Amino acid sequence: MPLIARFCLVVLFPFSALDKIIYWNDALKQAKSSFIPGGAVLVVLAIAIELITPVCIVTGWHDRLAAFVLAGFCAVTAVLYHPFWKFADFWTPGKSKGRNHFWDFLKNFGLVGGLLLIVIVADFAPATTIIEQPFSSTPHAASPATARVPAYNDPVPDTRKIP
Repeated sequence: MPLIARFCLVVLFPFSALDKIIYWNDALKQAKSSFIPGGAVLVVLAIAIELITPVCIVTGWHDRLAAFVLAGFCAVTAVLYHPFWKFADFWTPGKSKGRNHFWDFLKNFGLVGGLLLIVIVADFAPATTIIEQPFSSTPHAASPATARVPAYNDPVPDTRKIP
C-alpha cells in the first residue's frame, strides 16, 4: 500500500514536466507571469523538480527531502501562478478564470499536505523495503514497520523456563 500511495501522490508530476517540454512557449509565458525573473531558468528548474522528485519519493531514495522540495514547489506555484483572488469573475455565473485558479490553488495545497505526510511518516510507510525485498524474511533494521510477520508454519520458540 505505501508504494501505491506514493505513486498516486506523484504520478501527475512527470506528465506536467512533459507538458512543459512539449508546450515550452506556454510554460515560458506562465513562468513570466509572476514577478520572479528568469522565465526559462524557472521552467527548466520546474521540469527537473517534476521529473526527479517523484522518482525519489516512489523508490524511497531521499524520499523525505524530495517530498519536502516538491511540497515547497507546489506551495510556491499555487501562490505565484494561481492567484484566484486577483480575478474579478470569481463570483460570476458560468465559466470563470478565478474559480479555475481557485481549484488549482486548492489542489496544489492538497498535494502539499500529502507530500508533508511523506516527510513526517516516511519510516512508517517505507518504499525502499517494498521495492528491494518484497518477500524477504530478514527484517529491515531501520524500520520496525517492515519487520517480518511470522508465518503460520513457523516453529514456535520454547519460552518455558527450566529450573
